[in-house]
Amino acid sequence: MKEELERIRQETIEALSQSATWKEVSEIRIKVLGRKGSLTQLLKSLGRLPETERKEIGKRANQVKEELEGKIEEALSLIKEREKKTSLEREKIDVTLPGRSLPLGKRHPITQILDEVIDIFSRLGFEVVEGPEVELDYYNFEALNIPKGHPAREMQATFFISDDVVLRTHTSPVEVRTMEKRRPPVRIISPGAVYRCDSDPTHSPMFHQVEGLLVDKGITFADLKGVLTAFVQQMFGKGTRLRFRPSFFPFTEPSAEVDIECFICQGKGCGVCSNTGWLEILGSGMNDPAIYQFVNYDPEEVTGFAFGMGIERIAMLKFGINDIRLFFTNDLRFLKQF
Repeated sequence: MKEELERIRQETIEALSQSATWKEVSEIRIKVLGRKGSLTQLLKSLGRLPETERKEIGKRANQVKEELEGKIEEALSLIKEREKKTSLEREKIDVTLPGRSLPLGKRHPITQILDEVIDIFSRLGFEVVEGPEVELDYYNFEALNIPKGHPAREMQATFFISDDVVLRTHTSPVEVRTMEKRRPPVRIISPGAVYRCDSDPTHSPMFHQVEGLLVDKGITFADLKGVLTAFVQQMFGKGTRLRFRPSFFPFTEPSAEVDIECFICQGKGCGVCSNTGWLEILGSGMNDPAIYQFVNYDPEEVTGFAFGMGIERIAMLKFGINDIRLFFTNDLRFLKQF
Protein backbone atom coordinates (compact mmCIF):
# COMPACT_ATOMS: atom_id res chain seq x y z
CA MET A 1 0.00 0.00 0.00
CA LYS A 2 2.94 2.31 0.61
CA GLU A 3 4.06 1.72 -2.96
CA GLU A 4 0.55 2.45 -4.28
CA LEU A 5 0.42 5.65 -2.25
CA GLU A 6 3.76 6.78 -3.63
CA ARG A 7 2.71 5.89 -7.16
CA ILE A 8 -0.44 8.03 -6.88
CA ARG A 9 1.64 10.92 -5.53
CA GLN A 10 4.24 10.77 -8.32
CA GLU A 11 1.71 10.38 -11.12
CA THR A 12 -0.40 13.26 -9.82
CA ILE A 13 2.57 15.61 -9.49
CA GLU A 14 3.71 14.67 -13.01
CA ALA A 15 0.25 15.20 -14.46
CA LEU A 16 -0.07 18.62 -12.78
CA SER A 17 3.28 19.72 -14.18
CA GLN A 18 1.97 19.05 -17.71
CA SER A 19 -1.50 20.57 -17.26
CA ALA A 20 -2.16 23.89 -19.01
CA THR A 21 -5.82 24.66 -18.35
CA TRP A 22 -8.32 24.84 -15.52
CA LYS A 23 -10.19 21.95 -17.08
CA GLU A 24 -7.16 19.65 -17.05
CA VAL A 25 -6.37 20.46 -13.40
CA SER A 26 -10.01 19.91 -12.40
CA GLU A 27 -10.01 16.51 -14.09
CA ILE A 28 -6.85 15.56 -12.14
CA ARG A 29 -8.47 16.68 -8.86
CA ILE A 30 -11.53 14.52 -9.54
CA LYS A 31 -9.41 11.54 -10.64
CA VAL A 32 -7.32 11.60 -7.44
CA LEU A 33 -9.31 13.35 -4.72
CA GLY A 34 -12.87 12.95 -5.95
CA ARG A 35 -15.42 10.66 -4.29
CA LYS A 36 -14.26 7.80 -6.47
CA GLY A 37 -10.70 9.10 -6.83
CA SER A 38 -7.66 6.83 -6.44
CA LEU A 39 -6.41 8.43 -3.21
CA THR A 40 -9.91 8.54 -1.72
CA GLN A 41 -10.40 4.83 -2.40
CA LEU A 42 -7.03 4.05 -0.86
CA LEU A 43 -7.94 5.93 2.33
CA LYS A 44 -11.20 3.97 2.56
CA SER A 45 -9.30 0.69 2.43
CA LEU A 46 -7.11 1.55 5.45
CA GLY A 47 -9.64 -0.13 7.73
CA ARG A 48 -8.61 -3.52 6.38
CA LEU A 49 -4.99 -3.12 7.49
CA PRO A 50 -3.60 -4.41 10.80
CA GLU A 51 -3.71 -1.74 13.48
CA THR A 52 0.09 -1.41 13.60
CA GLU A 53 0.30 -0.61 9.85
CA ARG A 54 -2.92 1.38 9.74
CA LYS A 55 -1.55 4.19 11.89
CA GLU A 56 1.68 4.63 9.93
CA ILE A 57 0.13 4.39 6.45
CA GLY A 58 -2.84 6.52 7.46
CA LYS A 59 -0.47 9.28 8.59
CA ARG A 60 1.46 9.11 5.33
CA ALA A 61 -1.76 9.03 3.27
CA ASN A 62 -3.00 12.25 4.92
CA GLN A 63 0.36 13.90 4.25
CA VAL A 64 0.14 12.94 0.56
CA LYS A 65 -3.44 14.21 0.39
CA GLU A 66 -2.46 17.61 1.86
CA GLU A 67 0.54 17.80 -0.43
CA LEU A 68 -1.52 17.05 -3.54
CA GLU A 69 -4.24 19.52 -2.54
CA GLY A 70 -1.53 22.18 -2.23
CA LYS A 71 -0.03 21.23 -5.60
CA ILE A 72 -3.45 21.45 -7.25
CA GLU A 73 -4.10 24.94 -5.81
CA GLU A 74 -0.61 25.99 -6.88
CA ALA A 75 -1.24 24.75 -10.42
CA LEU A 76 -4.55 26.62 -10.57
CA SER A 77 -2.88 29.84 -9.40
CA LEU A 78 -0.16 29.52 -12.03
CA ILE A 79 -2.73 28.98 -14.77
CA LYS A 80 -4.74 31.98 -13.54
CA GLU A 81 -1.65 34.22 -13.63
CA ARG A 82 -0.66 32.94 -17.05
CA GLU A 83 -4.12 33.61 -18.47
CA LYS A 84 -4.17 37.07 -16.92
CA LYS A 85 -0.79 37.89 -18.45
CA THR A 86 -1.89 36.62 -21.85
CA SER A 87 -5.09 38.67 -21.64
CA LEU A 88 -3.20 41.84 -20.72
CA GLU A 89 -0.78 41.31 -23.59
CA ARG A 90 -3.63 40.85 -26.01
CA GLU A 91 -5.70 43.79 -24.76
CA LYS A 92 -3.01 46.32 -24.00
CA ILE A 93 -3.19 49.71 -25.70
CA ASP A 94 -0.19 50.99 -27.58
CA VAL A 95 -0.29 54.70 -26.73
CA THR A 96 2.34 55.40 -29.39
CA LEU A 97 -0.06 54.49 -32.22
CA PRO A 98 -1.76 57.38 -34.04
CA GLY A 99 -5.33 58.07 -32.92
CA ARG A 100 -8.31 56.80 -34.88
CA SER A 101 -10.86 59.51 -35.56
CA LEU A 102 -14.53 58.61 -35.16
CA PRO A 103 -16.78 59.19 -38.16
CA LEU A 104 -18.70 62.44 -37.71
CA GLY A 105 -22.15 63.21 -39.02
CA LYS A 106 -22.57 65.93 -41.61
CA ARG A 107 -25.40 68.34 -42.26
CA HIS A 108 -28.13 66.89 -44.45
CA PRO A 109 -28.26 68.45 -47.96
CA ILE A 110 -31.70 69.90 -47.20
CA THR A 111 -30.32 71.51 -44.04
CA GLN A 112 -27.39 72.91 -45.99
CA ILE A 113 -29.67 74.60 -48.52
CA LEU A 114 -32.11 75.76 -45.84
CA ASP A 115 -29.29 77.36 -43.86
CA GLU A 116 -27.98 79.05 -47.00
CA VAL A 117 -31.41 80.47 -47.88
CA ILE A 118 -31.89 81.77 -44.33
CA ASP A 119 -28.40 83.31 -44.37
CA ILE A 120 -29.08 85.17 -47.63
CA PHE A 121 -32.41 86.63 -46.51
CA SER A 122 -31.02 87.47 -43.06
CA ARG A 123 -28.38 89.61 -44.79
CA LEU A 124 -31.20 91.29 -46.72
CA GLY A 125 -32.81 92.29 -43.42
CA PHE A 126 -35.45 89.56 -43.02
CA GLU A 127 -36.20 88.13 -39.58
CA VAL A 128 -36.72 84.37 -39.14
CA VAL A 129 -40.10 83.50 -37.56
CA GLU A 130 -41.49 80.00 -36.98
CA GLY A 131 -44.94 78.64 -36.21
CA PRO A 132 -46.88 75.41 -35.51
CA GLU A 133 -46.93 72.57 -38.03
CA VAL A 134 -50.37 71.47 -36.84
CA GLU A 135 -52.44 74.47 -37.84
CA LEU A 136 -55.99 75.80 -37.69
CA ASP A 137 -57.93 75.88 -40.94
CA TYR A 138 -58.42 79.60 -40.33
CA TYR A 139 -54.71 80.42 -40.54
CA ASN A 140 -53.88 77.87 -43.23
CA PHE A 141 -56.70 78.92 -45.57
CA GLU A 142 -59.34 81.47 -44.53
CA ALA A 143 -57.04 84.29 -43.40
CA LEU A 144 -55.11 83.83 -46.65
CA ASN A 145 -58.20 84.60 -48.75
CA ILE A 146 -59.07 80.92 -49.27
CA PRO A 147 -62.55 80.45 -47.71
CA LYS A 148 -64.25 77.07 -47.39
CA GLY A 149 -65.31 75.79 -50.78
CA HIS A 150 -62.70 77.88 -52.63
CA PRO A 151 -61.23 75.95 -55.61
CA ALA A 152 -57.69 76.86 -54.49
CA ARG A 153 -58.05 74.42 -51.60
CA GLU A 154 -57.90 71.63 -54.15
CA MET A 155 -54.42 72.83 -55.21
CA GLN A 156 -52.89 71.80 -51.90
CA ALA A 157 -54.11 68.19 -51.21
CA THR A 158 -54.42 68.74 -47.47
CA PHE A 159 -53.98 66.31 -44.56
CA PHE A 160 -56.99 67.03 -42.30
CA ILE A 161 -56.78 66.12 -38.61
CA SER A 162 -60.34 67.38 -38.05
CA ASP A 163 -62.71 69.75 -39.84
CA ASP A 164 -60.85 72.76 -38.48
CA VAL A 165 -57.33 71.39 -37.88
CA VAL A 166 -54.81 70.49 -40.59
CA LEU A 167 -51.16 69.74 -41.11
CA ARG A 168 -50.07 73.04 -42.62
CA THR A 169 -49.74 72.95 -46.40
CA HIS A 170 -47.38 75.96 -46.48
CA THR A 171 -45.68 78.25 -43.97
CA SER A 172 -47.82 81.26 -44.92
CA PRO A 173 -49.92 80.87 -41.72
CA VAL A 174 -46.84 82.11 -39.84
CA GLU A 175 -47.10 85.36 -41.79
CA VAL A 176 -50.74 85.86 -40.73
CA ARG A 177 -49.94 85.08 -37.10
CA THR A 178 -47.04 87.56 -37.22
CA MET A 179 -49.16 90.36 -38.75
CA GLU A 180 -51.79 89.83 -36.05
CA LYS A 181 -49.18 90.65 -33.41
CA ARG A 182 -47.18 93.40 -35.15
CA ARG A 183 -47.80 96.67 -36.92
CA PRO A 184 -45.95 97.49 -40.14
CA PRO A 185 -43.18 97.47 -41.13
CA VAL A 186 -42.98 93.65 -41.18
CA ARG A 187 -40.09 91.88 -42.90
CA ILE A 188 -39.93 88.14 -42.14
CA ILE A 189 -39.21 84.72 -43.58
CA SER A 190 -40.86 81.57 -42.22
CA PRO A 191 -38.92 78.33 -42.84
CA GLY A 192 -40.21 74.90 -41.88
CA ALA A 193 -41.74 71.56 -42.79
CA VAL A 194 -45.07 71.41 -44.63
CA TYR A 195 -47.36 68.53 -45.62
CA ARG A 196 -49.43 67.59 -48.67
CA CYS A 197 -51.00 64.33 -49.92
CA ASP A 198 -48.59 63.89 -52.79
CA SER A 199 -45.74 61.50 -53.60
CA ASP A 200 -43.76 61.02 -56.82
CA PRO A 201 -40.20 61.74 -58.04
CA THR A 202 -40.76 65.50 -57.72
CA HIS A 203 -43.23 65.62 -54.79
CA SER A 204 -43.10 64.38 -51.21
CA PRO A 205 -45.86 64.23 -48.54
CA MET A 206 -43.49 66.14 -46.25
CA PHE A 207 -41.12 68.79 -47.57
CA HIS A 208 -39.68 72.16 -46.58
CA GLN A 209 -40.57 75.70 -47.52
CA VAL A 210 -39.30 79.17 -46.88
CA GLU A 211 -41.91 81.87 -47.33
CA GLY A 212 -41.22 85.56 -47.09
CA LEU A 213 -43.33 88.63 -46.33
CA LEU A 214 -42.62 92.33 -46.49
CA VAL A 215 -45.26 94.93 -45.58
CA ASP A 216 -44.55 98.64 -45.36
CA LYS A 217 -45.50 101.96 -46.89
CA GLY A 218 -44.74 102.36 -50.58
CA ILE A 219 -43.69 98.77 -51.36
CA THR A 220 -43.96 97.95 -55.08
CA PHE A 221 -43.42 95.04 -57.45
CA ALA A 222 -40.00 96.54 -58.19
CA ASP A 223 -39.01 95.89 -54.56
CA LEU A 224 -40.11 92.27 -54.94
CA LYS A 225 -38.04 91.91 -58.11
CA GLY A 226 -35.02 93.48 -56.43
CA VAL A 227 -35.14 91.19 -53.39
CA LEU A 228 -35.63 88.00 -55.42
CA THR A 229 -32.95 88.98 -57.94
CA ALA A 230 -30.49 89.49 -55.08
CA PHE A 231 -31.47 86.11 -53.63
CA VAL A 232 -31.17 84.22 -56.94
CA GLN A 233 -27.75 85.66 -57.77
CA GLN A 234 -26.39 84.84 -54.31
CA MET A 235 -27.84 81.31 -54.38
CA PHE A 236 -27.09 80.34 -57.99
CA GLY A 237 -24.28 82.68 -58.93
CA LYS A 238 -23.77 86.27 -59.94
CA GLY A 239 -25.23 87.06 -63.33
CA THR A 240 -27.94 84.36 -63.15
CA ARG A 241 -30.90 85.65 -65.14
CA LEU A 242 -34.48 85.30 -63.95
CA ARG A 243 -37.93 85.98 -65.31
CA PHE A 244 -41.32 86.61 -63.74
CA ARG A 245 -44.12 84.63 -65.36
CA PRO A 246 -47.79 85.54 -64.62
CA SER A 247 -49.51 83.04 -62.36
CA PHE A 248 -52.27 82.78 -59.74
CA PHE A 249 -52.20 82.57 -55.94
CA PRO A 250 -55.29 83.37 -53.81
CA PHE A 251 -53.38 85.66 -51.44
CA THR A 252 -51.35 87.70 -53.95
CA GLU A 253 -52.40 89.92 -56.86
CA PRO A 254 -50.66 90.25 -59.23
CA SER A 255 -48.90 86.88 -58.85
CA ALA A 256 -45.88 85.49 -60.64
CA GLU A 257 -43.84 82.32 -60.88
CA VAL A 258 -40.10 82.97 -60.88
CA ASP A 259 -37.85 81.06 -63.28
CA ILE A 260 -34.06 81.14 -63.47
CA GLU A 261 -31.95 80.57 -66.52
CA CYS A 262 -30.92 76.91 -66.64
CA PHE A 263 -27.41 76.79 -65.24
CA ILE A 264 -26.79 73.40 -66.88
CA CYS A 265 -27.15 74.63 -70.47
CA GLN A 266 -26.96 78.41 -69.84
CA GLY A 267 -30.39 78.87 -71.39
CA LYS A 268 -29.77 76.90 -74.60
CA GLY A 269 -32.15 74.09 -73.73
CA CYS A 270 -31.44 70.64 -72.27
CA GLY A 271 -33.13 67.66 -70.64
CA VAL A 272 -33.03 69.24 -67.18
CA CYS A 273 -35.02 72.31 -68.29
CA SER A 274 -37.19 70.40 -70.80
CA ASN A 275 -35.43 72.34 -73.59
CA THR A 276 -36.97 75.64 -72.44
CA GLY A 277 -33.78 77.16 -71.08
CA TRP A 278 -35.59 78.04 -67.81
CA LEU A 279 -36.12 76.38 -64.43
CA GLU A 280 -39.01 77.26 -62.08
CA ILE A 281 -37.85 77.95 -58.51
CA LEU A 282 -40.55 79.86 -56.57
CA GLY A 283 -43.88 81.70 -56.52
CA SER A 284 -44.41 85.33 -55.57
CA GLY A 285 -46.69 88.33 -55.83
CA MET A 286 -48.02 91.50 -54.26
CA ASN A 287 -50.19 90.90 -51.19
CA ASP A 288 -53.89 90.89 -52.01
CA PRO A 289 -55.47 93.74 -49.97
CA ALA A 290 -58.19 91.26 -48.92
CA ILE A 291 -55.80 89.55 -46.48
CA TYR A 292 -55.20 92.81 -44.60
CA GLN A 293 -58.76 92.79 -43.28
CA PHE A 294 -57.89 89.69 -41.23
CA VAL A 295 -55.00 91.47 -39.45
CA ASN A 296 -56.41 95.02 -39.19
CA TYR A 297 -53.98 96.59 -41.66
CA ASP A 298 -55.14 99.52 -43.76
CA PRO A 299 -54.58 98.68 -47.47
CA GLU A 300 -54.70 102.41 -48.21
CA GLU A 301 -51.63 102.98 -46.05
CA VAL A 302 -49.46 99.88 -46.60
CA THR A 303 -48.58 97.51 -49.41
CA GLY A 304 -46.37 94.48 -49.50
CA PHE A 305 -45.28 91.31 -51.21
CA ALA A 306 -44.88 87.64 -50.41
CA PHE A 307 -42.95 84.76 -51.90
CA GLY A 308 -42.49 81.07 -51.23
CA MET A 309 -40.04 78.42 -52.33
CA GLY A 310 -39.58 74.69 -51.79
CA ILE A 311 -36.18 73.93 -50.31
CA GLU A 312 -36.11 70.47 -51.91
CA ARG A 313 -36.73 72.14 -55.30
CA ILE A 314 -33.76 74.48 -54.78
CA ALA A 315 -31.58 71.56 -53.63
CA MET A 316 -32.57 69.38 -56.60
CA LEU A 317 -31.63 72.17 -59.00
CA LYS A 318 -28.41 73.08 -57.24
CA PHE A 319 -27.16 69.50 -56.79
CA GLY A 320 -28.57 68.05 -60.03
CA ILE A 321 -30.89 65.53 -58.30
CA ASN A 322 -33.85 64.13 -60.24
CA ASP A 323 -35.81 62.36 -57.47
CA ILE A 324 -36.95 64.19 -54.31
CA ARG A 325 -37.36 60.87 -52.48
CA LEU A 326 -33.59 60.45 -52.29
CA PHE A 327 -33.53 63.15 -49.60
CA PHE A 328 -35.67 61.05 -47.26
CA THR A 329 -34.49 57.43 -47.75
CA ASN A 330 -31.45 57.88 -45.46
CA ASP A 331 -29.17 56.05 -47.92
CA LEU A 332 -25.65 56.83 -46.69
CA ARG A 333 -24.24 56.31 -50.19
CA PHE A 334 -26.34 59.30 -51.27
CA LEU A 335 -25.90 61.45 -48.16
CA LYS A 336 -22.10 61.06 -48.02
CA GLN A 337 -21.83 62.96 -51.30
CA PHE A 338 -22.81 66.13 -49.48
